[in-house]
Amino acid sequence: MIRVAMRMLVGDPAKFFGILLGVTLASMVITQQGSIFVGLMSRTFATIKEMAQPDIWVMDPKVQYIDDVKPLQSTALQRVRGVEGVDWAVPLYKGMIRVRLPSGQFVNCNLYGLDDASLIGAPKDLLDGRVEDLRQDGAVIVDEAGAVGRLARRSADGTTRPLAMGDELELNDHRGRVVGVARVSRTFQSQPNLYTLYSRATRFVPGERKLMSFVLVRAKAGVDVDRVCAAIERETGLAAYTKPEFQNLTVAYFLKNTGIPINFGIAVALGFLVGAIITGFMFYSFTLDNLRYFGTLKAMGTSDGTLLGMILLQAGYVAVMGFGLGVGLAALFGNSMGKSQLAFRLTWQLSLVAACAVAMICALAALLSVRRVISLEPGVVFK
Repeated sequence: MIRVAMRMLVGDPAKFFGILLGVTLASMVITQQGSIFVGLMSRTFATIKEMAQPDIWVMDPKVQYIDDVKPLQSTALQRVRGVEGVDWAVPLYKGMIRVRLPSGQFVNCNLYGLDDASLIGAPKDLLDGRVEDLRQDGAVIVDEAGAVGRLARRSADGTTRPLAMGDELELNDHRGRVVGVARVSRTFQSQPNLYTLYSRATRFVPGERKLMSFVLVRAKAGVDVDRVCAAIERETGLAAYTKPEFQNLTVAYFLKNTGIPINFGIAVALGFLVGAIITGFMFYSFTLDNLRYFGTLKAMGTSDGTLLGMILLQAGYVAVMGFGLGVGLAALFGNSMGKSQLAFRLTWQLSLVAACAVAMICALAALLSVRRVISLEPGVVFK
């Protein structure tokens, strides 16, 4: 019966490829749009993920996400260091700064001020230069995307070259000199990233009473991180989050306060709906064309359970093939856009969601056909 079911399925190539096209389309759209959505959400906490050394982030209690910086008083650093269970605590400056290019144009950049002594939070994947060179006068490290993109140097003849070692930048009327180029994850706003010392960053930006954005903390070995967070909040009155908690807080803000989930949700729903309509119509049409064969099998004594199994086998075969083709096409698309600014991140959880959606589509299509076959009277075939 398995061989008969498969021969029936591929016996009409036009309908077979029509069914396969519907499942593939649904799988590809769900996977592609879902991967772009996951990629965008991953970029919202890229800064937190890049800084691997601290396991606790301390900030003002009103902070809602990573870019919602509410500066702290400088005394907060010593108060955090005095909490039991804290191994070390260092300051971090995070803010925006305008870079003036030789052409006269201004580019907004993310500026990170790292602890002068430890350089904790510095990028690890340096393509050129050394992190220690940040201690040189006016030194800054630029991310690769910014160096080859918005901060690239443009010559008189219109050609551009990437920002390189030794090039100078005008940062709010201060001179900065590039001592390194790093490869870091793109942020949500995809602006160039500049890294320098904390003391230098506070000189680059306009003077304010409060300049410290966050306190990066590492708990002592063997001490529960959640307990240290609770102790910091209790003794300092500040908010303390573990890295996963701060990442989740950032993602939750964008999910709640932006239209991104609605936009991608509509795209995924349309992909599911179109795939279900095409697959359901084509599979039902395929079943109607083969009713005479199902009727003959019933007349020969084939049970309804066997016929049900044949239809489910056909639907399952199409589901597996369509899912594989759809996910493969989506992955190929993402790989081809790897060097662009498109956010694309395909995870196994997303593949599982696409597989469940495809299984549901094929199950609905099979359900329509099963009802027609089970209610079929064998005698109708011979009339």
